[in-house]
Amino acid sequence: MDDELVQEISAEKEHISQTLCALQEALERKRKTVVELAAVATFLQNTYNGIENLLKRILKFNGVSIPISESSHKDLLALSVDNQIISLKLSRKFDEYRAFRHFFVHGYGIMLDEERLISLAENLPNIWKQFESELDLLMKLL
Repeated sequence: MDDELVQEISAEKEHISQTLCALQEALERKRKTVVELAAVATFLQNTYNGIENLLKRILKFNGVSIPISESSHKDLLALSVDNQIISLKLSRKFDEYRAFRHFFVHGYGIMLDEERLISLAENLPNIWKQFESELDLLMKLL
């Protein structure tokens, strides 16, 4: 196993863990103004970016080229499934976050749908745990 890969994955996992703590703090606020919703959205996007960073790093380690195209984020998930880094089931769960990432990057914070945003945020810790389990298993096999 490549020590650099282990260190990069460990650092990324730590950043995601800290982001999920901040997300939880934002979710616990009683009143959610556009500012709190923007914070929740940022933490969602940060976590999903971290997940993509992990997938890219493992694909590169395995010698798989990362596509650069209009559909590169979707392609990244497909490549990750094809290379048995994540399960198809988990990839489908990530689709919602990938779609949210697109909105976050190209939309406006004032247009956030609170109900959808909170649902994504509340589900994210469990999805992260599923991903982390799959990732830990993969790391043992590498």
